[in-house]
Amino acid sequence: MKNNVQLITYVDRIAHSDLKGLKQVLDTELHDLFGGVHLLPFYYPIDGSDAGFDPIDHAKVDERLGDWNDVKQIGQQYDIMADLIVNHMSAESTEFQDVLANGKNSAYWDLFLTKDSVFPDGLSAENQAKIYRPRPGSCFTTYKLADGTQAEFWTTFTSNQIDINVHTAAGQAHLNKVLTRFHESKVDLIRLDAAGYAIKKPGTSCFMIEESFEFVDELAKKANSLGMTTLAEIHSHYMTQLDIAKRVDMVYDFALPPLILHSLFSQDVSALSHWLSIAPRNCVTVLDTHDGIGIIDAGPVGNKAGLLTAAEIDNLVNRIHSNSKGESLQATGAAASNVDLYQVNCTYYDALGQNNIDYLIARSVQFFAPGIPQVYYTGLLAVPNAMELLNQTQVGRDINRPYLQVSDIQTAMQKPVVKALCELITLRNKVDAFNGEFTMTNQANQLDLCWVHGDSSAKLSVNFATKEAHINIVESQQSTHIVLTDLLAKHSG
Repeated sequence: MKNNVQLITYVDRIAHSDLKGLKQVLDTELHDLFGGVHLLPFYYPIDGSDAGFDPIDHAKVDERLGDWNDVKQIGQQYDIMADLIVNHMSAESTEFQDVLANGKNSAYWDLFLTKDSVFPDGLSAENQAKIYRPRPGSCFTTYKLADGTQAEFWTTFTSNQIDINVHTAAGQAHLNKVLTRFHESKVDLIRLDAAGYAIKKPGTSCFMIEESFEFVDELAKKANSLGMTTLAEIHSHYMTQLDIAKRVDMVYDFALPPLILHSLFSQDVSALSHWLSIAPRNCVTVLDTHDGIGIIDAGPVGNKAGLLTAAEIDNLVNRIHSNSKGESLQATGAAASNVDLYQVNCTYYDALGQNNIDYLIARSVQFFAPGIPQVYYTGLLAVPNAMELLNQTQVGRDINRPYLQVSDIQTAMQKPVVKALCELITLRNKVDAFNGEFTMTNQANQLDLCWVHGDSSAKLSVNFATKEAHINIVESQQSTHIVLTDLLAKHSG
């Protein structure tokens, strides 16, 4: 995996196109910006109840986008990340429909988790209370079988996403089939989607238990044997991220986005600097993704103190709602369906009130933080909240999942903030210092992030009180000084 900035995007939403069209955009409008691309679910179908994260056939590319050869063609030039959806599949899948038709006589009965398969002696109120679910309501959905009997299937996320029994031969065969497809199609990095929920054990939270770590470790070894790297996708208390980072190839730094917002809002860098001093180094950094802005990753969980206090989290969330003029409030929590309890749905650009300097500071900190940076397509283009789409679908996360045209990309690429961001991306990709050692100093409102590799160095200095931010680069004894306000002004003339 190249130590370059990567793009995160839906194939069909960035340019209203297919895989061939996406490659064209990468090669032209976005030429020389990204070393890789995270292709959000492109499996059949891309327009299910959860935007592709509820595949009917995980091993099939949606024909509206192309086929596996088109994926392979992108992989010839760019690193590809793809989602291995380990926890569930669609209720409309051939396998689950066969279960509904044939019950326990189905060859796929053992592929899915029922309440009885996990709790053969019944689910007590005590055990029920221990189960962690990221959304309100029961984690079980009752389905009627063809013979008239009923069965309660485990549905962690939605009633259309039936959880897989990854311990059975059928569950293992399903995951192995997808892994083989990835390997054949030049997928380099596998994002283990919702891996923390895959293992259910009576008497536990059924989320990131010890057996979950073992499962992720085993899956990572399978992927490694095929030449692929694994990235664990887990929203949880920050200590969990530190634990899981020791067991997998890579993890997300999901604490970084809220901590940068907190620093910009409060002018206090203590929480951010503390996190950067202990954060995993084998990480992928993001500010925005197809999901919301994670809150649980920085806040307290139960009796565990967070990187931020409960009061600081409340202030952070309220500031996002204020900066977005209440738009994020319409897309978060009970305000919209299919929403996680631990996230605020809003574009990162609108979370900062479309303040261009704050946005460039946030991206600069991301690019200088340890890890490989990924930039979501709306973040790259500084796209505002998609309120029209949200109003149409009433799905909270659609506020940050707009459908764009190539003309929208071309227009956005002319915006001063986007031009400045593209310069920062190019800097992150080309300066050799980012392959070296990271150090950090902080004092009061000031944060300095520095990289050194041989005779190459890169230093970011940010005063969060005055919003003065500048970058110093030294390469081959040549010095470059960049002031973010000047960088923005250069493209605003």
